[in-house]
Amino acid sequence: MTQNYLMGVDLGTSATKAALYSVDGALVAESSTEVPIYYPEAGVVVQDQEDFYLTAAQSISSCIQESGVDPQRILAIAFDSQMAGVGGIDEDYQPVSDFDSWLDMRCEPQIKYLEENYGDLITRLTGCPPTCDHGPKILWRKSERPEEYARIAKFIMPGGYVAGKMAGLSAEDAFIDYTYIHFSALSNTSQGVWSEKICDAVGVDMEKLPEIVEPWRVVGEVNEEAARDFSLAPGTLIAAGCGDTAAGALGAGIVKPGMLFDTAGTASVLAGCTDQYAPDIHHRALLTMRSVLPGLWHPLAYIAGGGQALTWYRDQFFNAFRGETQEAEDLFAQLGEFALKAPLGSDDLYFSPHLSGRICPATPEMRGAWVGFSFSHRQEHFYRAVLEAVAYEYAYYLRILKELIHNLNLMEARVIGGGARSEVWNQIKAHVLGVPYLRLDRSEFGTWGAAMIAGKAAGVYDDLAQIAYENARALGDPFVPDQEKHEQYQAHVNRYIHLQETLADTFQTL
Repeated sequence: MTQNYLMGVDLGTSATKAALYSVDGALVAESSTEVPIYYPEAGVVVQDQEDFYLTAAQSISSCIQESGVDPQRILAIAFDSQMAGVGGIDEDYQPVSDFDSWLDMRCEPQIKYLEENYGDLITRLTGCPPTCDHGPKILWRKSERPEEYARIAKFIMPGGYVAGKMAGLSAEDAFIDYTYIHFSALSNTSQGVWSEKICDAVGVDMEKLPEIVEPWRVVGEVNEEAARDFSLAPGTLIAAGCGDTAAGALGAGIVKPGMLFDTAGTASVLAGCTDQYAPDIHHRALLTMRSVLPGLWHPLAYIAGGGQALTWYRDQFFNAFRGETQEAEDLFAQLGEFALKAPLGSDDLYFSPHLSGRICPATPEMRGAWVGFSFSHRQEHFYRAVLEAVAYEYAYYLRILKELIHNLNLMEARVIGGGARSEVWNQIKAHVLGVPYLRLDRSEFGTWGAAMIAGKAAGVYDDLAQIAYENARALGDPFVPDQEKHEQYQAHVNRYIHLQETLADTFQTL
């Protein structure tokens, strides 16, 4: 029997990754291409929307060439992409603006405006408090770049831009799938629609917002021009796809209430899985994202540069060891062992990991800090404090989640991303959170999640939850929490939470 294939593509902040899978879930080939990030001035972080298209074309073409697979056997393709930034297109689906990155904080005044005037309304309806995402960025452009705003027919995500251009769509066909809309500040997320009440109140023209669709909606087919650019067969189905965190959660088999999902990448993201929509109106820390799977939700929060803080520490304090990728990985392993020289709690040394501003809750003026160090602290204390800080931040998120959903029984945490390779970090997180930490036997999860969505669009898969769970196999034994260490860590979590409150007040008054 002739084998058929599915393509999943992750449009990340720094790289575009393409992966080809057989319909039984086996990885056949993958390719990655760096995506430029531009910093034209202090505080400004943008990307070129056309770079998403070009890097996707390069990655997909390389992947197909490496695989040797006949493009006619690729049934469908789907993209996942970074979620909180936004770009604009004109009526002909051409870029009007740069892609305003999730790392760009120019919209800080708009965040404060929305919080002060509509904070409860936006949090209750969208599931996400005002933060550095689509709504504030759209309002910034309306205020600061009114001519561009007027020319924009639709605001879209990177996945929507690439897929739409591949299919030759016009702006009236622009789309966004429902896993992104909590980041819009403009939606009624529980109903899966745009909120006329919010849009009217804040002054956003609803006609500039794309159609909200399910991830497996077939949005078009690869046209002749895109077929040449991407080395795909004309007529290949294109599914709407989803946000990168949603794709990763599906790829990791996060399909049951009580499961946790840790993306230990550039950003440190902790997501839960529940069967209830429960917006965090009081704390404004958790963002309630729709799962790809109907009826499930992923309450999540993240540190914008959680994993990046480890790289920063490595480069600034161990820069003599910079070198090739393998050397860097070896160095992180050495640093993990280095951290074990410091005791649990790092002798009361605390690190604040919000080096580029706190996202959850939105406190963009915050910066990083070490607090409590003395002459007795050594380098290993400082590094362990970085590792523990991310775990403490996660513990803060879980305390809020348990307030919102009282009967939630936490089962396990599944960890992906570069940080998943650190056994020391996984064990620290297990001790702090009190749940087993499990690594999975895959190298890529976002692309597999996107490929599964493509499979559903092509009619290959019916039950996505079953396919996702069956294909998420453990890599080794879980990292099991020690109850005594878990209890010891709770005092440190309490101090850390108090420290964050104090630092937020301090930075807001500087």
